[in-house]
Amino acid sequence: MSSNELHPVDHCDGATIKIHHRVRPGAADRYETWLRQIIEAAGRFPGHQGVHILRPPEGHHDYEIAVRFASDDDARRWRESAERRELMATIQRELQQAERVEIVSGIDYWFTAPTPASRQPTRWKQWLVTTSVIWPLTIIVPLLWQPLFGLLPLLGTWGIRHGLVAATIVALVVYLVMPRVVKLVAPWLFR
Repeated sequence: MSSNELHPVDHCDGATIKIHHRVRPGAADRYETWLRQIIEAAGRFPGHQGVHILRPPEGHHDYEIAVRFASDDDARRWRESAERRELMATIQRELQQAERVEIVSGIDYWFTAPTPASRQPTRWKQWLVTTSVIWPLTIIVPLLWQPLFGLLPLLGTWGIRHGLVAATIVALVVYLVMPRVVKLVAPWLFR
């Protein structure tokens, strides 16, 4: 399997394996079945933290898959595993080109330029987008937890309350909000 790879420099913020597949026309159903199999296999590996899939719009064939691991070592173990190689061998005929793989760490994943021709966003733009996502969540999330803190006072204890709020905000940012916001502001962000 040939691929273009960029290796991360940060070893403590977790790692995301970003994969691009271009599926042959007419092979989408087979690919989707295979995708479920490989996601299930990745989920059994140590450090696995989830998968995010961007499926192509109607009439297109490019899939973007982000597989998140707790560390670079965990990501490397999955990427280099015999199980992944075997699963990749079963889908090669359905791909129009070799897969592209990029490994990024931490927050850098959100701000990876979508194409080689795109400019990497400046730090102030990254700061502005990140702040605009996190700021409202720091207002809304504690309010949403408040009824539960009232029902279960132990959860509302200083420290525990902050951990639950922080974990909720981070999960929302990583899995739900930031991927959509970056896609929305991409024309401004990457120019």
